[in-house]
Amino acid sequence: MKPVIAIIGRPNVGKSTLFNRLAGRSKAIVIDEPGATRDRNYAESAWNERPFTLIDTGGFEPASAVEILVQMREQTTLAIEEADIILFLMDGRDGLTPSDQEIARLLRMSQKKTFYAVNKIDGPRHEALVSEFYRLGIENIYAISAQHGQGLDEMMDAVSEHLPIAKPTSEEEGDRIRIAVIGRPNVGKSSLVNRILGYERTIANPTPGTTRDAIDTPFSRNGKKYLLIDTAGIRRKSRISLTLEKYTIVQAIKAIERADIALILLDAKEGISEQDVKIAGLAMERGTACVLVVNKWDLVEKDNSTFGTFVEDIRYNSKFLEFAPIIFVSALSGQRVTNIFELVERVYAQYTKRIETGELNRKIREIIENNPPPGRQSRPHVFNYITQVAIKPPTFILFVRNPGTIHFSYERYLVNRIRETFGFEEVPIRLFFRNKGE
Repeated sequence: MKPVIAIIGRPNVGKSTLFNRLAGRSKAIVIDEPGATRDRNYAESAWNERPFTLIDTGGFEPASAVEILVQMREQTTLAIEEADIILFLMDGRDGLTPSDQEIARLLRMSQKKTFYAVNKIDGPRHEALVSEFYRLGIENIYAISAQHGQGLDEMMDAVSEHLPIAKPTSEEEGDRIRIAVIGRPNVGKSSLVNRILGYERTIANPTPGTTRDAIDTPFSRNGKKYLLIDTAGIRRKSRISLTLEKYTIVQAIKAIERADIALILLDAKEGISEQDVKIAGLAMERGTACVLVVNKWDLVEKDNSTFGTFVEDIRYNSKFLEFAPIIFVSALSGQRVTNIFELVERVYAQYTKRIETGELNRKIREIIENNPPPGRQSRPHVFNYITQVAIKPPTFILFVRNPGTIHFSYERYLVNRIRETFGFEEVPIRLFFRNKGE
C-alpha cells in the first residue's frame, strides 16, 4: 500500500503548481486566483524509486466563515488525517502570515511528519525572504520554486527517506482472496461486511462516516480463505455536503491497491452516481477486478422493467466496466448476499488464469486472419507473436512491426476477442503492443 503525501497551505501559494511538477503532468488547474482548487486532486508518483499517492488540496483559511472556504478547510483537514506525510507550502512573496502560523500550530498538534517549504524563491535575490519563516521555530525550511523546480531535489530527497519501502504481501494475506468493500458513504458497506461475516464486526450506523479506518478481517467460507477490507466513508458526522462526499477517494485508493476484487456498492434507491463512477474508475485504472453490488434492493418498488432499467442505467454510466458482473442484494435482510461469493470465485478464477503461449498464438492468428487491421500506406501490419506476462489482471504483450500505428479501435477489437476466446469475460485485461526488438 503506497504512502500518502498531502500538499497543504493557504490559497494561491502554488500548491497545484507543485502538485503538477511532482506528478509529472498538468493534472491540477493552475490559475492565479485564490481557491481554484476546491476538491482534492490525486496522482500516483514516485521519488528515488519510492512510490506514493500525492494529494493536492484546496486553500486552507483557518479563520474564514465563507461557506466555500469552510468546506475547503474541512477538505484539507481530512487530507491531513489521511496523509502519512505533509508538505506545508508557504508563499515567500507574502511573508509569514497569521494563517501560516495557525496552520503550523494545527500541524504540530496532528503529530504528522511535516516538511515546511517556502515557495516562489526563484533565485538568489529571493533567498532573504525565507529568514522570517524561521519564526515558526522549525529547524529545516526548504526554499523552493515549484514553477522552475529549484530546491525540489533537496526537499524530495529528504521526503523520500521517510517514505516506507513497500512491504511484500504477508504469507497469511497472500493465500487469501482479498476483497475490498468500497463505495459512497451510507450505501451499506459496514452492514454488508457484518452480514457476510455473520456478526457485528463493524459499527453499522445510518449516520454517514461511522467507519473511521479501513478494517481487515480474515475469514474462511466453505474451505476458502478470504480477507475482507471494509473502508471508511466520510470522516465527519456533521455538515454532510456534496463537496464532502468526495472524501471517500483516498480510502478507496488504499483499499483498491491491496485488493484482488472490489465490491463496489451502489444504493438502489439513488441509482448510480458520478461519485460511484469515479470510484469504479479508480479500480479500473489499477486493474482490480470488480463486482457491482446494488444494495437496498428490497426498498425499491418494482415492476417488470425495474431490473432491466437499473442494469441499463449502470451500463450506460460506466461503459468502461461493461464486463463487470452486477448483483442485487439487501445487506439488511441478507437477500442474495451469499451469492456474492459465487461471483467472487468465478471472477477470481478468470483474474488469475494463465493461457499457454502456444494456444494463445494459434488463436490470435485466427482472430487476426478473420479481421486483419487496415494497413498503413499500403503496408500491412505484421504481427509476430503474443505472450501473457502477468495475472491480476491478465496482461498480454503482442509483438508487432509498427506498434505505434495500431488504431485504438483495433486494440479494442483484439481485447474483446481475447475475452471471448479465453474466458476473461468478467475481468479487466491489459494488452500492450511492442516492437519485436524491445
